[in-house]
Amino acid sequence: MKKITILLFLFILGSAFTIYTYYPIDGYELTGIKRLKRLERIKNGEIKDATALPAGAMKSWSDIHLNLLDRKADSAMALMTIDSDFQKEISGLFRGLDKSYSLTVLDISDVNNIRYAERNETAGYQPGSVGKLAVLNGLFVQLAKIYPDSWEKRTDLLKNKSVKAGVWGLTDEHTVPIYNIEKNTLVKRQVVASDVFTLYEWADHMLSVSNNGAASIVWREVLLMAAFGEQYPELTQEETDAYFKETPRKELTDLGNDVVNLPLRDLGITADEWRLGSFFTRGANTFVGDKGGSIGSPQGLMKFLVQLEQGKVVDDQSSLEMKRLMYMTDRRIRYAQAPALKEAAVYFKSGSLYKCDRSKGEACGKYMGNVTNFMNSVAIVEHPDNCKYMVVLMTNVLRKNSASDHMYLAGNIDKIIRK
Repeated sequence: MKKITILLFLFILGSAFTIYTYYPIDGYELTGIKRLKRLERIKNGEIKDATALPAGAMKSWSDIHLNLLDRKADSAMALMTIDSDFQKEISGLFRGLDKSYSLTVLDISDVNNIRYAERNETAGYQPGSVGKLAVLNGLFVQLAKIYPDSWEKRTDLLKNKSVKAGVWGLTDEHTVPIYNIEKNTLVKRQVVASDVFTLYEWADHMLSVSNNGAASIVWREVLLMAAFGEQYPELTQEETDAYFKETPRKELTDLGNDVVNLPLRDLGITADEWRLGSFFTRGANTFVGDKGGSIGSPQGLMKFLVQLEQGKVVDDQSSLEMKRLMYMTDRRIRYAQAPALKEAAVYFKSGSLYKCDRSKGEACGKYMGNVTNFMNSVAIVEHPDNCKYMVVLMTNVLRKNSASDHMYLAGNIDKIIRK
């Protein structure tokens, strides 16, 4: 056993990307997300910053819309019907590649002439940080239950309810941006237990820098919303602590699992197509256990994107706000880094998980796992000329950083669609 321990080194990392940010730049007054104020000042020339924003990142809050409201009566699978000519072109991009590459792509430039193609669409992958979209969905589901008749009260709660990280935010090596508006200072550091942010800011940290601690904290609050219902807005830290101390671990695990997974079932996404089985940090496991494992498929994630654009993820306003939270407003990487997308608005989430076995004597490193090497990209792309489409690309290519593959495929998918 000792020999095996010495020979076998397994390294697993759930990726959380730290260099792209989301939500429209002019959204500070609406959300209270402080880092947006800094981006606004950079855009206005008040702050000199070396990072130039891409043209596609300049959309206003009011410029973002849902693209499939006119097709709301259609089911997601009805819209995901293969177009033979489109399928032939997309399939050509993968000639010679094995089943480590899976894809769904939906061209919605003309909502009356939608084109769809797929490849290994039902294959299951560890979703990594893409799973944070399920947490976001759960958040808006619970907000709607607390305030079924008022969108304003839902966003007021997001903007004004502040919660403490606690051990749930520990540990994640990736940083969050902390901007002091009065002093005009920006600090990027790891989440600590004493950190306090609003729900909007925690959700933004979860998506904008894909911080795992923030994801566990948002998920915790979703659990609390389900447990306390209308009492949640006034819930104190003392009441929260008592609840987690006194409630049996199995009950917490079951409820935590339900609040992120049952909303996916309500959208017709099966457990084999997309599910979350564990929180994103070890700190959260102090209170809740794992259940069912995590999996994602291109088909399940595309079902989500389609219904988001239809306004079916909770309701029109919730779907639109989730889309805004996915909007990239800073440096782009991997799939979204393709030069062809520079002018386009991109609504994006990426995630990865890799695992290394050093005993094999093979090259293995960050994003280059030799046991598993998942890399996933979910994107809605909107060009200024009304070319619009959605892509889910999931790969498990061993011993290779697939970032270049994702970027190459992004450019070529874009070329086919725009042709």
